Amino acid sequence: MALVLAMAAAIWFAGRRTGAPANARWLTIALLYVLVLALQVALPVGHPFREATGGSAGEWLVLGGLGAIVWAYTRGLARVRSRVRPENRPRPATSGTFGEGELDRYARHVVLREIGGPGQRRLKEARVLVVGAGGLGAPALQYLAAAGVGTIGVIDGDEVEATNLQRQVIHTDERIGMPKVFSAEAAMRALNPYVEVRPYHRRLTEEIAAELVADYDLILDGTDHFPTRFLVNRTAVAARKPLVAAALSQWEGQISLYEPSAEKPCYECIFPEAPAPGLAPSCAEAGVLGPLPGVVGALMAVEAVKRITGAGETLAGRMLIYDALYGETRIIALRRRPDCPVCGEA
Repeated sequence: MALVLAMAAAIWFAGRRTGAPANARWLTIALLYVLVLALQVALPVGHPFREATGGSAGEWLVLGGLGAIVWAYTRGLARVRSRVRPENRPRPATSGTFGEGELDRYARHVVLREIGGPGQRRLKEARVLVVGAGGLGAPALQYLAAAGVGTIGVIDGDEVEATNLQRQVIHTDERIGMPKVFSAEAAMRALNPYVEVRPYHRRLTEEIAAELVADYDLILDGTDHFPTRFLVNRTAVAARKPLVAAALSQWEGQISLYEPSAEKPCYECIFPEAPAPGLAPSCAEAGVLGPLPGVVGALMAVEAVKRITGAGETLAGRMLIYDALYGETRIIALRRRPDCPVCGEA
């Protein structure tokens, strides 16, 4: 038997040196096994060849059975791994170490007195979750990736449609029909290969919200669905995570940073309940100016960068309202409600 095993090893390593594919090498070894087993069965007991290769067909049958079990296990494990969702696959840990040439990419940040090298390192170490890869999420994701945020998660259950392309500039015509999170992932990786992107192709639900939010430092909400907005807010408050939330309506956009853990209001302090049907129509119902989500979504990324680096003054406790039709911008003060069911004193 040792002779045959030595021959099998020689076939494997010789094929490896000559560049033969692994499948071809395994096939050759399998043919050698079949030949030896056939001779063991055909030759009489005591034949020199049978003695040189083990002397019994039973040993080869046992060896073949063990090999079949190992092969079946390996194939089954590979099939299970192939079905693992992308966001659940093992990922390398994100560190604050910059790759070769990476700092050149962020040179315009580094020379900013308010950010500098320490601020860029904090961006590298930060983990930001963006809820929604649509009009607001698209520019926010692009600028977060360009800014060098180390880990960016994006959750959305929709696919790219032709009607999205008028404003959702992270997607392209050739990616129509692709899940938005994977389209956004491709765009962000093409823009900055140094960032880790975690795409979650699913709806944000009560069952997964807490566990998902717990893995991030900052949340950006760009959805246009009030139940989802309330869910994101409740989850962020419970996890003591700051939330940048924005909204659009035809020609107007609004944005604020909600952080009750810093004695600032939460989203439901300002919007305690969803508006009555028809008072806040969606973009599909009322329309929206194409560049408007780019303006407000970029502001979301600005707030995220400031919150992470500590630069300037954020919009916590304030709301910025931008009217694109008349070119007006105004800021209103926001106050925390003591009776808020989410973050209030009760």
